[in-house]
This record gives sequence, C-alpha cells and structure tokens, in this order.
Amino acid sequence: MYLIGLTGSIASGKSTVSKMLRELGAYIVDTDKISHEIIQPGKPAWKEIIETFGKNITEENGQINRKRLGQIVFADTRARERLECITHPRIEEAAMAAIAEAEDQGYDIIVLDVPLLIEVGWHTRVNAVWVVYVDEKTQVVRLMMRDDSTYEDAMARIKAQLSLHEKLKYADVVINNSKTIDNTTVQVLKAWHEINAVQCTNE
Repeated sequence: MYLIGLTGSIASGKSTVSKMLRELGAYIVDTDKISHEIIQPGKPAWKEIIETFGKNITEENGQINRKRLGQIVFADTRARERLECITHPRIEEAAMAAIAEAEDQGYDIIVLDVPLLIEVGWHTRVNAVWVVYVDEKTQVVRLMMRDDSTYEDAMARIKAQLSLHEKLKYADVVINNSKTIDNTTVQVLKAWHEINAVQCTNE
C-alpha cells in the first residue's frame, strides 16, 4: 500500500486533484466527507457541538449550518479549538478505519485527503505529501465566488489555516493549480506515473 497525504488550503483546488486521482484508480479517504457525516443530527458530535455553540447554529430540520458555525470558529481561535476537540478524534477514527478497509480490498494507492494534514501531524503517517498550490490572490477570489462571502470572511478562513507557502515546506509533490485544468492534469499524471513506476520496481 502506498499512502498519499493530499492537502492544500481552502479553495486551492484540492477536490479537483482528488477527483483526478480517484479516476486514475486510487481509493480516496475524504475527511471533508467524514466531517459532514459525523455532525448529522443525532450523532454524538452533533450533540456536543450544539451544547457548545448553541441551537442558533442549526436549521429548522436540525442540520448544523456550517457557514454560520464557520463564521464563529474562524473568527475565534479558542472556539475553533473547541470544535476541533469534538470533531478531530472522530474524524481520525473513521479515516483510519477507511484506510484499513481499502487496504483489505486490495487497493495499492490510497489517498488521505485532509485539509489540515500538516496542522494535525498526519503528514508523518503517509508515504508522500502532495500539496495543491495556488497563489493567495487566486485563492481569495475563488473562495469569495464559491461561498458568496466577503473579502474579510474569506481572509479569516484562509488565515485560520497554515499558509500554502508553509505547507510547501512539507511537500514531496507540489501540484500548481493556478493555471488551467489541463496544466493541473499534466502534473497529476506525471506524479501518478512516478508512483506506479516505483511500485512496480518494489514488487
């Protein structure tokens, strides 16, 4: 098994690269998806979040309004830390179980897709760290368009994470997603073929 730790910053295009790797045959462990699943109404994490942040962050159907919650935690470091204490252990448990299941199913290449891969120290658990990079100006514009947010909100979310420049220091592979989708595809294919060449050599 070869484990890729895929990371980037918000609105860097990490999901685009993840989709490409899935289409190439990798098994994707998507921690964003896991984080959505663990906060569904009635789940233990959902209950703790409501107790911590109040019912005003929920919709009428009980779903947590992630944008509303995000405005709270990205503006307050201590609030973000409280949320992470609730969610991170559960995300980790589910992610590790998914990796084990994928390995049992015979997947040779597994992608651990984690926005905070480096911040939480998971970069030490993988064979290679892939960082999806864009310049900050592009990142801000994409985030504002994606979330229909203000410049201030976009910058608060970006600054809440380790900067992309800092993440590059940990990268074994850098995918520059600042240009066209075709340019990104070429970079992903090159890195993918290099992994498979190594895998074949080791067999």
